[in-house]
Amino acid sequence: MNLSYPSLHFRYLANLYIKNLLSILFGLSFAFAAIDYFQHVEQLNVATNYKILYIFYMWQEALGLLYPLAIVFALIMTKLSLVKNNTMGALHAFGYDKKRLFLPMFIVGSITYAVFLILHTTEFSYAKDKASFLLKNELGEYQVNDLFFKYNDTFVYINNLDPIEKKIEDITIFKVEESKVHYTINAPYATFDGEKWTAHDATLKTHIYEENELKRYRVEKKEQIETLEGYKPKIIESLYEGKALNIIDAYTTWKLLRKQNLSSNKIRSSLYDKIIVPLFSIALLLIIFFKLPFHARMMNMGFVIALSLAATFVTWGILFGLSQMGANGILLPELTAILPIIVLWVYAIYVYITDERSLA
Repeated sequence: MNLSYPSLHFRYLANLYIKNLLSILFGLSFAFAAIDYFQHVEQLNVATNYKILYIFYMWQEALGLLYPLAIVFALIMTKLSLVKNNTMGALHAFGYDKKRLFLPMFIVGSITYAVFLILHTTEFSYAKDKASFLLKNELGEYQVNDLFFKYNDTFVYINNLDPIEKKIEDITIFKVEESKVHYTINAPYATFDGEKWTAHDATLKTHIYEENELKRYRVEKKEQIETLEGYKPKIIESLYEGKALNIIDAYTTWKLLRKQNLSSNKIRSSLYDKIIVPLFSIALLLIIFFKLPFHARMMNMGFVIALSLAATFVTWGILFGLSQMGANGILLPELTAILPIIVLWVYAIYVYITDERSLA
């Protein structure tokens, strides 16, 4: 097949599937945003333009959450309409097998997955957090206070972090070994240059011990001290305030936590939720397309629709539940995200191989 100019049947099926996909995706997402708005309208003590912005952010959140379901629902809607109108039977009569008829839906579904994967590397992933600021009427209050965490072989305390200005106010770094504080670094403020933080006008206080007893301090003034390499403001905010991360920042955070020998279950689970888990929709696309009857006389329409929707919701619900278990550290995220998707894909490929030549 020439992808630059696909065949007539490919364009027909792809166009029909795209129309159904867009109508379901936008319908579900707008309904989600509208319901959420009416649930929180009394809490939105902001101007009308900010209320519209809140709906827009929640619509973005709904798109990212519901697009895998829309991929599957559009396939169900497309396949049933083709069968009901005997178009599927006519296509088979012209010699098109299941593999060729499935290809347009598979390509469109895969492109849709790829588009949202790219979106999740951008500010698109932060839509819910932005909506939360509007909901709490905290438009100008982006500071994060009182953070304490480990960095390499030191501990860090941050009094105030402004993720927007990329500035820290009052930062203290101290190194502890064998219950002894070896040194402390305190600076009134620090700035982020894109890769690391620079503490300005810092005071370095070195603790001098003799025979395991603290005897004196050595105090030095440092104009600048570089620290917290790789700790982007958004990463710090997410780690200690539970905010969302896009794919790039989540991967960076995962590497940082692994370097610090800290638990990364929540971050890995978030990363898998954006990259791995949505692949269930492509697997279900294949399974449902091959399992749904290809002729109207072999189909109880109501039963088939109910069964298809139930299978989709149950699969989505199980994966969501497993994702929560992985995020909370009950099970490894690899067991709650990667393993179920592999099992589903193995079955999908089995269905594809065994059912390809069957018209029933």
